[in-house]
Amino acid sequence: MIAAEDEAKGRVQAESMVPPAKSEQPARAEASRARAGLFGRWEVVLVLLLVAVCAGNTWASPYFLDAQNLLDSTQSFSEKALMALGMALIIIGRDIDLSVAAIVALCGTAIGWLATQGVGTAGLVVASVASGTVLGMFNGALVARLGLPAIVVTIGTMSLFRGISFVALGDGAYTAFPEGFDALGQGYLFGVIPHELLVLVVFAAAFYVLLHHTRIGRRLYAYGQNPDAARYSGIAVEAHRFWFFTLNGSMSGLAAALLTSRIGAARPNMASGWDLEVIAIVVLGGVGIGGGSGRMSGVILAVFVMGLLTFGLGLSNVPGIILNIIVGALLVASVALPAVLKKVASHRDGARS
Repeated sequence: MIAAEDEAKGRVQAESMVPPAKSEQPARAEASRARAGLFGRWEVVLVLLLVAVCAGNTWASPYFLDAQNLLDSTQSFSEKALMALGMALIIIGRDIDLSVAAIVALCGTAIGWLATQGVGTAGLVVASVASGTVLGMFNGALVARLGLPAIVVTIGTMSLFRGISFVALGDGAYTAFPEGFDALGQGYLFGVIPHELLVLVVFAAAFYVLLHHTRIGRRLYAYGQNPDAARYSGIAVEAHRFWFFTLNGSMSGLAAALLTSRIGAARPNMASGWDLEVIAIVVLGGVGIGGGSGRMSGVILAVFVMGLLTFGLGLSNVPGIILNIIVGALLVASVALPAVLKKVASHRDGARS
């Protein structure tokens, strides 16, 4: 009876949030205060950055603020946004998945082949999500069940999945799809709102609830801050990691279906470089790369910052290589800024004392 009561108490502690280990707690607290100290919360910084992006793009191009142009622009980053939702959960849990873009390519190849076999639109969407789920489960099994480092595993599966796509297609592409398939990525509700934007809104709301209003989200924060304490408190850390990798694969499979529909083709090089962009969105959104911190609202704001920045630069005919430089700079800045603010705050405290 006493053992059962102790176990129950441990689980209650895990649900309410397992605190980080003493050696980690001061550093994490300082990083959180530094990140939040700038204008109150990181989301406020992102809102100001979004306003600056919109102002700069409006100055650079008279076509940027056109309402339909802005709605159309969401089609170009909705797939990355869906992938970022799953990636955010992975990174909060102290893991990383570098194979997401390769999963998109392999899922696209799979549904391209199925389309040649006469599978309809609904079947292709289901097949793409199912394929991504299986590939995510493969990553999760290697990381969570076998205890292999996530970064090593996903670098390997990135090459594996992309390589299978190239073996299957070479330099070719699947371009024949059933009637109605193009409506997924190119269609509009009432002729105004892109279908992809609607899908993004639905999944963003679902992930927000999952992370901030469920036991699963609380457990994710708990083991992201301190896996050992979370295990001691009764949280099945490895099981959670497995299913988050699985979910991440599912989101990549969904993104593959939308992307294939939007561009009307499945190629082995599709979504190249998206893994970096997705991680940049997540980290820019305030998710700590060390795990255990971050909010879904920040990730969603970062999606629009990156998406509208890319759209505006495209209107101004900025070369793609410049876009890559900007993405890399934002990734470095979003990681470095909290550390810089923490050092400034510690020096200021030291000077006062």
